[in-house]
This record gives sequence, C-alpha cells and structure tokens, in this order.
Amino acid sequence: MQLSSIAERIGATLIGDGNLEIKRIANLKTAQAGEISFLSDPRYREVLSQSAASAVIVREADVPHIGQKAALVTPDPYVAFAKTAQLLDTTPPIAVGVHPTAVVDPTATLGKDVALGAHVYVGPHAVLGDGVQLGPGVTIGQGTKIGAYTKLYANVSVYHDVSIGEHCLIQSGSVIGGDGFGYANERGRWLKIPQTGHVKIGNFVEIGACTCIDRGALDDTIIEDNVIIDNLCQIAHNVIIGSGTAVAGGTTFAGSVKIGRYCIIGGTSVFNGHITICDQVTISGMCMVMRSIDKPGIYSSGIPAQSNKEWRLTASRVLHINEMYHRLADLEKKVQALSAAPTAKQD
Repeated sequence: MQLSSIAERIGATLIGDGNLEIKRIANLKTAQAGEISFLSDPRYREVLSQSAASAVIVREADVPHIGQKAALVTPDPYVAFAKTAQLLDTTPPIAVGVHPTAVVDPTATLGKDVALGAHVYVGPHAVLGDGVQLGPGVTIGQGTKIGAYTKLYANVSVYHDVSIGEHCLIQSGSVIGGDGFGYANERGRWLKIPQTGHVKIGNFVEIGACTCIDRGALDDTIIEDNVIIDNLCQIAHNVIIGSGTAVAGGTTFAGSVKIGRYCIIGGTSVFNGHITICDQVTISGMCMVMRSIDKPGIYSSGIPAQSNKEWRLTASRVLHINEMYHRLADLEKKVQALSAAPTAKQD
C-alpha cells in the first residue's frame, strides 16, 4: 500500500513522501526499505533514529528523532500499529469455496459466500451467516448458529445449540459447548447430570487454540462482546465473562463464576466456583482467586520464583505460622498486661 493510503485509513498525520510503497510491517531494529515500524516507548528513541525502515509510526513528541524517514503521527502508535498490521495482513483465508468432502445436512442454512474446508460437518438445522469460514475438520452441531464473517480454524468442535456472534475468530482445537462437569454421588457411584444449558458467544470475540467452553448445566454459559481468550483456557458451566475482558493463557474458571466488564486476567490464574468479580479488575498472573472481588483494582497472589534453598526455608516457616501466631498472641497479652499495671512511685 502507499503510505498516504495507510495514513488515511488509520487516521494518522503524514510526514514525508506519501507515495512510498509499504510492503510489510516489521520490528524497529530489523526493518528494511519498503517496511514500516513503530515506536511506543520513548526509551527506544535511539533505535528509532538508527532504524532502516522506510516509515515509522510515532507520537508527536518523537518526530525529532525520526531522521530522514517518513512518519505517521498519531496519539497511540501501538493502536495505529495494530490497524496497519491489519491492512497489511497476509494470513491466507481459512477456507475457499466448499470442499467436495464437506458434509452439510439438508436442513442446515448457509449464507452467502460461506467457505467450508475439507471434511467439515454442518449438522441439522445449523445456521451459518454470510462469509463464515470453517477450516478443515470443523464440526458444527445440531441447531448451532454462527454469525456473519466468523472464522473457525481447523478441528474446532462446536456442539449442539450453541450461538456464536459475528466477526468472531476461534483457533484450532477449541471445543465449544461440551458438557460441564456435573455429577451427583450416590453411595460412591457417580451419576451424570445432563448439561441442558447452552453457550452464547457475542460479537467480535476471539478464542485461542485448545480452549474449552462448557455448556451450562441449566442456564447458559455466556461470553459477551469483544472478549479475547488465549490458548488452553478452561471455562466451566454457567460462567459469564463480561464485555471487553481479556483472559491470558492457561486460566481456569470453575462453575458459575461471573467476571465483570473490562477485566484483565493474567495467565494460569484459577478462579473458585460461584464467585463474582466486578468490572475493571486486573488479576496478576498465576493468581488463585478464592473469593468475590467487589472493588476495581489490581489483585495478586502467589510467591515469585526463588532459589531452591530459599524456597525450602520459606516453606518450612510457613508450616509453623499457626504456632507463631499463638505465641505472638500470648506475647501481646503479656505486654498489654504489663502496660496496664500501676507504676510504682519514686521516693
């Protein structure tokens, strides 16, 4: 694309030659002629001045450091970088046309320009909106509805009666609508409780590879609009994740957790069942969240990595915390008693 066209599309101010042909986006250090890069951290201004990129995306304050390069000036270079990367994206389509091995039930409904890869299965009464792309081996269960321009990569399995909105992206190997982990125990024998709820996913949701979203036990599991979920996450039955929330990889939500809007969940965090997290909460990575949170803010838990010697000493002391607590309580009582005792008068 011409640099002037990129500037217009992302709403940036152009400095320099707008006729430059930009082939791709690149790292500031390794960029070459015909490539565009960006600077979002002023600490790397020296790298900016030395970069061989044909053009850079910068804030107004960084313009004096661009040298002879062309620039796109914007208040948020990282957001502008994301938009430029979308314009120059070379990712191939997930599927083109309908592969001869695809199986579509006669009662299913397909919109315009639907693309189905090899060995796709679309079940009875399923509905695929316009421009939906399903990669090889995708399975769509009975009665499931998928909104326009949503894309599912290879081997995604979507069970029956699931609803997925428009412009969603689901990476390979994910399972949407599998049974929640619901059982009753009758004298040592596990009795399965049929999971009769659904999964409802909003618009502009992205789900990483091999993530599992279980269907509700009675009510629905709900992922609201504009949620992004990383790889290898487990979302149990009846979980609700509010719009604009981001969930990093390996996170586990037990049943009936409710996450508010615009939360940020660090990787490999674990949420106890039946708790509620309010809007605008940030959870640091590897947190164990056992209770509800009703105030926005940043929450953390866990112990940073230590040498094995330090960790063994810490663990040994943790085992004696209860004993130390009672000893400290006894000492406090004795100090309070001494403080309350009358002071002898001096002659």
